[in-house]
Amino acid sequence: MAGNRGTLVLVVGPSGAGKDSVMTEAAKRLDGRVQFARRMVTRPSGPGEEHIAVSTAEFDRLAAEDRFCLSWTAHGQGYGISRDYADLLAAGYPVVVNVSRTVIAAARQRLAPVLVVVIDAPPELRARRLAGRGRESAGDIARRLRRADEIPVSGDDVRTIVNAGDLADSVDDFVNILTSMLATEQFLQPILNKYFTEVT
Repeated sequence: MAGNRGTLVLVVGPSGAGKDSVMTEAAKRLDGRVQFARRMVTRPSGPGEEHIAVSTAEFDRLAAEDRFCLSWTAHGQGYGISRDYADLLAAGYPVVVNVSRTVIAAARQRLAPVLVVVIDAPPELRARRLAGRGRESAGDIARRLRRADEIPVSGDDVRTIVNAGDLADSVDDFVNILTSMLATEQFLQPILNKYFTEVT
């Protein structure tokens, strides 16, 4: 842990692994104890993740003004994480965000401490999930499946969840990872003690 900084939890995994579903349910259970970041994406809002839709021109302007603490492009779209979340981390609050594995190295360097949670699922299950959401063509789905193994994720700060069974089980695993992280952050104990006093 670096001083009193909050931990940045990077959720990564291939398309169709169910990251958004796991994160949405975990956020409900944690009830505000962890900040779940909303991404800015150059894609209209729709079913699934509740992102902030921005135009390509707006995205480029924000990037030029250094308004993102992390940003990347994937599948023809731009993704950005507002610098406001870096301010929350600096103030000691943990933040969870769904990112591309291409930004893990930059996050480790600039926003430590970092915890990486890989959410994965078998390729055939991911293919069915991608087809079910009706957002990509068969060719797009094939490209997403091929891309999944291009950048391996490793390190002592990595935890893995296989989201292939009941969603509730994967959510349990994710919540357990986050609550264990919170329990080890001594500077958060007064906040956690106050929280538990208020809800019990």
